Amino acid sequence: MYKLIIVDDEKKILEGIANIFPWNSIGFEVEAVFTNGRQALNYLATHPVNVVMTDIRMPEMNGLEMIRELEKNEHLKIILFSSFQNYEYFRSAIKYRVTDYLLKPIKYDELLNCFMDVRKTLDSEKNTETVEEPPKGYYDKVVTTVKKYVVENYQNASLEKASILVSLSSSYLSKIFKEHAGVGFAEFLMKVRMEKAREFLGDIHYKSYEIANRVGYDNPKNFSRAFRSFYNMSPTEYRNQKTREVQNGENQ
Repeated sequence: MYKLIIVDDEKKILEGIANIFPWNSIGFEVEAVFTNGRQALNYLATHPVNVVMTDIRMPEMNGLEMIRELEKNEHLKIILFSSFQNYEYFRSAIKYRVTDYLLKPIKYDELLNCFMDVRKTLDSEKNTETVEEPPKGYYDKVVTTVKKYVVENYQNASLEKASILVSLSSSYLSKIFKEHAGVGFAEFLMKVRMEKAREFLGDIHYKSYEIANRVGYDNPKNFSRAFRSFYNMSPTEYRNQKTREVQNGENQ
């Protein structure tokens, strides 16, 4: 139930709205009623509610003075009602972000429609605020799944394909992968490809262009450039170095 207070100096109208209208059936509960804004403000200081429904012209503190004091409470819904179609009242209602403005005598259908709309807004805000955080370990599981996918599919792996695998948008996956893996997706993919390329270079049966294709590069020049940026030497230089190391080991 959403909590509601009603403020009006006309007691018959106040009691009629509070007691006759079927508030509970549409999700509201009248917490209290007051005959002036000062009483209502004092109550609200210690009793938070969702909706304030108030008349405008009242003694001690009128409705506009009261809602001015409540302006900082962005989540509070304000319903003004009055017997007067006054331009200044309408302008104030807009200024203080009043949810609705009803004219007395208030018709049943108008009141019902007003509060059904208020409830929809409150429900929407509540659902937004209570979106559950993913369970503990969820992000780690996503990262582990993506890493496994990259290791097993490094030749044609992509962020887009990985995002489909874990049912996340590409941009969101990119964000959480970097946060939880410590490196970006592209950087991790390149690391896996370069490590695989190094393994292939240890086998003299593979040509450089064949290795490039095996690790996901259609253009051997792009592969050579990536390899050099990662290991500070070209694939040929790396292979020659490894060959010399093997030969030296055999001669010892």
